[in-house]
Amino acid sequence: MTIRATTGADWWNALDAADRALSTATLHEAAGRIGALPFSIKPVSPSARVFGPAYPVSCTPGHNLWLHHAVYAAPAGAVLVVDVGAGAEFGYWGEILSVAAMAQGLGGLVINGCVRDSDQLPEVGFPVFSAGLCIRGTGKDPKGAGSLGSPICVGEVTVSSGDLVVGDADGVVVIPEGRVAPVIEASHARERDEAEYMDRLRAGERTVDIYDLPAVAGSPGGL
Repeated sequence: MTIRATTGADWWNALDAADRALSTATLHEAAGRIGALPFSIKPVSPSARVFGPAYPVSCTPGHNLWLHHAVYAAPAGAVLVVDVGAGAEFGYWGEILSVAAMAQGLGGLVINGCVRDSDQLPEVGFPVFSAGLCIRGTGKDPKGAGSLGSPICVGEVTVSSGDLVVGDADGVVVIPEGRVAPVIEASHARERDEAEYMDRLRAGERTVDIYDLPAVAGSPGGL
């Protein structure tokens, strides 16, 4: 029997609309350039966005039984972050699991494998971020190795339950739970700075001056 996990991420309840609108690039930079998942992981629907606490899942390559159980084990609002090991080229997720996940109130899916039903997924409206599309079916081996809620590694990033997961058209970033508050504060400061820089650029200043960039050999204009 799968037992639903309990929620307990205090940072999640404290976030407002402005926090949830922060981009992946801003959060990544403000965090010290950490947490970027592999560039191949992109939204199936270009307008999709995900923002919520991570629920890590590990699957047996080529099998999605652990994903079916994850839908009912993860807390409402959680983002399933899934490692499929070396078996990326299978359709681990599709319309059926998206409908099931929406019914459970989950926040989205991020997977380093492939999914399918790409025409239907935007209609369902459940945010899905994957490494690609593949129609190959998966097995459901009850003896296959996997895990629910335990730390996993996606690319060079370790993902633990409760970490902040943000995905947009540019990709996905994961911020450790213990750093969420200061990173969000730093992200807002970065956005304010960049808004000022863009005003200065429109007024005629140069990026090389605003950022105090070093000169390069043979650069024009006396840089």
